[in-house]
Amino acid sequence: MPINDFILERYFAEFEFAAKYLLSSSDCEPLAMQKLLNMADPEALGLWSNLKLSYTESLGIPALREEIACMYDGVQPDQVMVTNPEEGIFISMQTLLNEGDEVITTFPGYQSLYEIAVSKGCKVGRWEPDDNNQFSVGELESLLTDKTRMLVINFPHNPTGAHLSRSDFDRVISMVEERNILLFSDEMYRFLEYKEDDRLPSVCEVYKNSLTLCGMSKSFALPGLRLGWLIVHDPEIISRLQSYKDYTTICPPGPSEILSLIALRNRKRIVERNLEIIGKNIDLMEEFAVRNPHFIRWIAPKAGSVAFPEIFVRYEVEYFCRCLTKKTGAMLLPSSVYGYEKNRVRIGLGRSDFELGLKVLEEFVRK
Repeated sequence: MPINDFILERYFAEFEFAAKYLLSSSDCEPLAMQKLLNMADPEALGLWSNLKLSYTESLGIPALREEIACMYDGVQPDQVMVTNPEEGIFISMQTLLNEGDEVITTFPGYQSLYEIAVSKGCKVGRWEPDDNNQFSVGELESLLTDKTRMLVINFPHNPTGAHLSRSDFDRVISMVEERNILLFSDEMYRFLEYKEDDRLPSVCEVYKNSLTLCGMSKSFALPGLRLGWLIVHDPEIISRLQSYKDYTTICPPGPSEILSLIALRNRKRIVERNLEIIGKNIDLMEEFAVRNPHFIRWIAPKAGSVAFPEIFVRYEVEYFCRCLTKKTGAMLLPSSVYGYEKNRVRIGLGRSDFELGLKVLEEFVRK
């Protein structure tokens, strides 16, 4: 089956680089190159200075894979595959799913997490949140069957900012273990929990029949590197993924690998800086919602750099967002790009100029 257009990415392609104020970016304030290089230790700086722009190792350079592995309990470097995050989703779904397979996924969500399965002729079920953006594990249990091949989860969740409690997370792991379901976990927003005690284990730390996806774009503020990783315990699966990758990028970009190594060695300070920006912007949004109850029902996120509040407008939410951008230069992402019918917008909380865009939005709403 032909794959459908990636609606969110088409919307961003239309407005992202024309809009002056980006109120819906999912990433955190991107780091400047020089600021990142200033963080480098002598070894990493030497790797950068002497880097040859040649082909690299297919799974990623050993130093980077070692740094990634040490972020997880019980993970070895040979279980890490460096890849572009979107590519990681694509090759996983293409490699592991077949026509007729049953897949359950958190929804709304990043389209490729379910659209590739649809294009392969899979039966896709949606695990949706309630009106307050809470995911019920009881509802998930009702969706899983003996025929479920894969469960796809994303916590902290994009776009709602929802997160699971540890007890609910443990229930999810028990459910997939009992049925031997393959678990694909998009953890791109991991480390952006507002309280460190709320951080869940990575699925790769607690369940062997799993794939963990993470990367540099969100928590580490380096989307331009286009770099991430998959963690897979099963050597047969990682071999199949590597073979498929020979038909996509073959190997990671060398400059991105070295810059990622520098960032991950300084991840604590980068994440702390990002959380400070997010915290300030959440306060601004809460104040905005108090001033404008006729326009918005604020639903505070539990973790991550995005939120998904309800808005009250006389028109379809996409029409409102398009008018806002064209008339003011402020970009909001409508829920329609997720195929989600409720009047919601994604709010991006990770950018340092968020307050300027919010003022523009408030002026537009009040007019």
